[in-house]
Amino acid sequence: MLLQLRQRSQITLPNEVLKQLNLKAGDNFEVRVENDEIVLKPVLVIDRKQAWFWGNSWQVGEKEADEDFKAGRFETAESVDELMKKLGE
Repeated sequence: MLLQLRQRSQITLPNEVLKQLNLKAGDNFEVRVENDEIVLKPVLVIDRKQAWFWGNSWQVGEKEADEDFKAGRFETAESVDELMKKLGE
């Protein structure tokens, strides 16, 4: 596939590449040079306000909670008062 560098250092990625990688306008890329080649890697940028959720310790807890739920290790409450009572036990 041959691309041409245009004014303002722009290139256009072909539609087949966009479809294959499910890329959309506004997606972000990491750009690096390896052995005289330009490498573009799509990356997901996380809002700082949401970074805590994607931290390792939180993700470990999420995985544990999912496993507990699948195994039926959970309780329900009919009201906030009932929930608070169960949490106090």
